Amino acid sequence: MTNNTPESRSKRKVLRGVVVSDRMPKTRVVSVEHVVNHAFYNKTLRRNHKFYAHDEANESKSGDLVEITSMRPLSALKRWRVSKIVEKAAQ
Repeated sequence: MTNNTPESRSKRKVLRGVVVSDRMPKTRVVSVEHVVNHAFYNKTLRRNHKFYAHDEANESKSGDLVEITSMRPLSALKRWRVSKIVEKAAQ
């Protein structure tokens, strides 16, 4: 049984973040911010996590708000791909 059906593709994780680096060809570093609550102090904290995402056409640039989708591993670090550009960065 293969996991390449449309149902399995719809279960992929989707995250939204800002491109922080576009120096590598076909690769973007995307910073995704998430909010967590401190267990003891009950304070809301903002945390960032960087993901390496594949961008086949090199369309996204640094500062763009993008949506990334999980995929099979392409390299040692790349497990995400840029699915769409939500908002272009101001020039």
